[in-house]
Amino acid sequence: MPHIKVKPFETEELDRVIRQHPYFTFRAIDLQGKHEMLGVSYEEEVFMLEIKPKEGALQIKPDSISRPLSVDKIKQVLALLVEILGLEVLYSNIASSSRKLALAEQYNKKIEDFIVPQFTREKIAIEVGFGSGRHLLYQAQRHPDTLFIGIEIHTPSAQQVLKQIALQGLENIWVINYDARLLLEMMPSNSCSHIYVHFPVPWDKKPHRRVISEDFLREALRVLAAEGALELRTDSTRYYYHALEVFSLPPKIDFWVEKNRELAVVSKYEDRWRAQEKDIYTLTVIAREHSEEKQRSYDFLFDGRGLSPHLEALPTETLVDAGYFVHFERQYCIAGGNNRMVRCAFGSFDKPEHKYLLQQGDEVVYYPQNPVQTKVNHLAHQKIGAFLYG
Repeated sequence: MPHIKVKPFETEELDRVIRQHPYFTFRAIDLQGKHEMLGVSYEEEVFMLEIKPKEGALQIKPDSISRPLSVDKIKQVLALLVEILGLEVLYSNIASSSRKLALAEQYNKKIEDFIVPQFTREKIAIEVGFGSGRHLLYQAQRHPDTLFIGIEIHTPSAQQVLKQIALQGLENIWVINYDARLLLEMMPSNSCSHIYVHFPVPWDKKPHRRVISEDFLREALRVLAAEGALELRTDSTRYYYHALEVFSLPPKIDFWVEKNRELAVVSKYEDRWRAQEKDIYTLTVIAREHSEEKQRSYDFLFDGRGLSPHLEALPTETLVDAGYFVHFERQYCIAGGNNRMVRCAFGSFDKPEHKYLLQQGDEVVYYPQNPVQTKVNHLAHQKIGAFLYG
């Protein structure tokens, strides 16, 4: 990830930068005194830079929660900051190369694009965790009438596929760098013909992190149109038995198993497993029924009273309720005024959200964007509001 190390400077200089340059929006100071955050709004990307002492220098890098997928934009912002402040750079990995492929930015989608999605094809398919993108790109080439939504939590993989989209001139792929389990809940019912889950991480030591679960299956069957298919491929015997158990739970379901089925295109992982003569299991689930549309729109607004003036009163322990949790992780003050910011984790135990609560005058908003619109997140939102104002 792009970052720089610079000779230490007075970070109060950032306040001048904020006043004079619209790309920089606020400076948040960690109340524990460990680091600062610089708000950025640059070419439709909203994120923060973290400024932290390290090895006698100041390291400046994108914040892990809010960082955008576009590496080039991060590099441009870092270079701009160095130029404006005249910083002495001790280390940098932000040099751009004209030989590198540009990202197909228009196909890089965000969670808010799925609140009222404007799909570009009538037929839709989803691939969860596309990795190198071989299968996703192949399917998009073969089926130009279908919009393929590729979901990948690994940022470099998402960036590489966006480059391939530009290189191959494809117009029927959307890429989203997010947790697939959350995104699936944003999809309209009966909207997809296929959901592919090829070689998910087995998570043998942390099974709660597995993609395939009872909740995921329920959402997949809701999102799939009648006769639509969920296809899982795995080389893990443990994952195979786990999926068999999950797929056997509904009172009525159609699924079948194939062993070592050949595909026209395979991932680099499958190439590796086949070279090792490992068995490959394919489990296919068919949706047979039309699903009712679920509520996918929730209000994530607060009531306009700002954050509590006594931040120390916020609980530091994790608050657990029926089916969700809230944890106030870290607190900040905003330089130059009385505004504040809180880093917060909340929502479902196995697919949590990580956001900031940012005070802007009398208003509190989620930063960099609202949570995924799910019932669990909304329950957690109400709990957060009760602690902020209760």
